[in-house]
Parts: sequence; structure tokens; C-alpha cells
Amino acid sequence: MTDAYTVLRQCPLLTGFPDEAIREAAQHARVRRFQAGERIYEKGEPQSNLCVIAGGLVRISSVNAQGREAVLIIFDQGTWFGDAVFSPGTGRVYGATAHEHAELVELPGPFFRSLMQRYPESYPVVLDLVSQRLWSAIAMIEEDALRGTEARVGQRLLFLAQMQRGGKPSTGPVTIRLTREHIANMMGMTRQGVHGILKGFQQRELIRLGYGYITIEDEAALEAYLAQLG
Repeated sequence: MTDAYTVLRQCPLLTGFPDEAIREAAQHARVRRFQAGERIYEKGEPQSNLCVIAGGLVRISSVNAQGREAVLIIFDQGTWFGDAVFSPGTGRVYGATAHEHAELVELPGPFFRSLMQRYPESYPVVLDLVSQRLWSAIAMIEEDALRGTEARVGQRLLFLAQMQRGGKPSTGPVTIRLTREHIANMMGMTRQGVHGILKGFQQRELIRLGYGYITIEDEAALEAYLAQLG
């Protein structure tokens, strides 16, 4: 049985809250379980809940009018999502789907915002992590406009690694549970094009490829290599 308190206490976004706030949050939390492929919420929905992944993977994506899904990112255990919690009244800008069997600990948006108001010491951590996501997204837009495909793919891997860590410092290899097809879908590229770039990174011992996953051996080394590309 999932312990909501333990999941929330270990979430990077909530590390600025004192223990009594986390215990109160756990009392208001709801544990939800989803089967692989089951929709968690749709794009445009008005809900503003904060979700923390207790287990499994969650796919964040957008679907166009023709039903074609564009995968934006896949979040792993321990990661938080539901940025609309900071903008009550606005619709979700993306949808969320259980990529595999997933278990979530969910906090109602109004409660989470009131908790922040009552514990203002939480703001530095929350603002820092939200800002990291914002600047990472801006950096990706810049890379897509100004850099070649190799740099674009490399920067996307670094962004995914940062999201995987959820704001925690980089302390070693980071495994991203995505296929080459997922990366190609995210980048608007062909699978063959992405595969060639990833094989080049692997030959330089920057990443390790496996069935359904990519491991970044050293984020700093990958970042330094991309800087050389200009």
C-alpha cells in the first residue's frame, strides 16, 4: 500500500516544506492507480491538481485534431507534474497518460496553494524548480531554432535527464526510459536520423543504449561535447 507521506516527503518540489506541512498534505492526498494507456487527464481540462508519481511512468503529450499524439516528455517515479496548479482557472496545456501501470499521489490545487501561503519558507524551492523547467523549455526552443540536429538531440537528452532528476543534483548516470521512436516523435525527426545521432553519442561513451532506455553516463561530459559543436 502506497504511503502518501513518504512519497510527498521525497518529492523535490516539497523539500522546502516542514514535516508538519507534509503530514497535513498526506491527509488531504488521494492515491490513484492507472493501467498502461489509461488517460489521467485531457488537454484543456480545468483541474489544477499537483501529482507526484509513486510508481510507473507517465507520458505528457498533446494530441491534434487528427488524433496524432506528440510526446513531450515521459516522467518517472518521484517526479511531479501538473503545472496548472500554479494557475487556477486555466486549462491544462497538455494531456497526461499512464505510459505503463502508474500510481499517483494527488493533491488538490486549492489545498496546495493554501499550504504554500501558510508555509512561505517553501517558496524558494518551489520557485527554483518551476523556473528550471521554464528556462529548460526556453533553451529547447532556442536550440531548435539555432542549432543542428546533433546538438538538438543532445540538448533534449539533457533536458529529459534534468526532468528525471526532478531538481536533484546530478550525482551519476541517469537512465531515461524512452525508445528511439519516442525521441524521434519529440523532435519531429525520423527514427533513422535519431538512431544515427544516438549511436554517435554512444561511440563517444557519452550515452549507453538499451532496449527501451537511454542512459546518460555523464551529463557534464555530454554538455561539454555539445558546446564544442558551436
